[in-house]
Amino acid sequence: MPRLLRTRAALEVLRGGHLRPRLRATRDGQAAIRLAQLGAGLSTGLLDALAERPAGTAELAGRCDAADEQLLAAFLRALAAAGVVRQDHDRWAVTADGRAVVDDDLVRAAVEAFSGFHTDVYRGMGPLLAGGPRRSDVATSGAVIARVSAAFEPFVLALLTRTAADVQPWRVLDVGCGAGLQLATVLETVPGAAGIGIETDAGAAALAKATLAGRGLAGRSTVVRADVRQVLGDPTGPLAEPVDLVLLANVVHYVPRGERTPLLADLTRCLCPGDCSSW
Repeated sequence: MPRLLRTRAALEVLRGGHLRPRLRATRDGQAAIRLAQLGAGLSTGLLDALAERPAGTAELAGRCDAADEQLLAAFLRALAAAGVVRQDHDRWAVTADGRAVVDDDLVRAAVEAFSGFHTDVYRGMGPLLAGGPRRSDVATSGAVIARVSAAFEPFVLALLTRTAADVQPWRVLDVGCGAGLQLATVLETVPGAAGIGIETDAGAAALAKATLAGRGLAGRSTVVRADVRQVLGDPTGPLAEPVDLVLLANVVHYVPRGERTPLLADLTRCLCPGDCSSW
């Protein structure tokens, strides 16, 4: 009888509509739920706490300021179903997959980004289309954007290295420098070069400084927390002298459409006479 019921259910699914879209919607929904679970596990501090050491529900509630132990236990079971925690008798611990979420910053940044502001864009599309307040993701989530953007670094590294080797710049400007990875690559490719990174987000600017310092490049680089449009208009600021190479990667689409052409024109004017080196 159970097998007959399964067969009948399968036939109902096949007859009931578009099978592939139904299966795809179910698969995508399951992935979305898991991503939201992982994001909540990070934002509540549960995964970090369990990565530090296993704990029972009561101890974990105290460590994470959870007032409702029953809800906490239910959430931990959901995280266990997602495969990032496990229960050993009366204690909870992270699995290998859970530790990867905590310890691998690119995995962590992807979870934070895709369970947060990226999906919020579409959840809030109705008010946006109705003329509501515009979003400010760069201002509110700049550090996460900078961290998750590190995933694209291997795909541009060869081009960036080749460009720096061909241009041999003495002064490099990285607009929206994020975590400072691209600026660091240019400075490592051209040992005599000096670099200026400009970043609006405080967290991302701190990441850039840490990246450059960690690679021994702090003495040849400056990170300025500012909007490049304001810096370009300052005759005594860090761009008072011309530069040989401008990096503007993954930045233009954050600039309002009507301001893009003037920005690119201003950046072109800050290049050394005769140079057209922007990337």
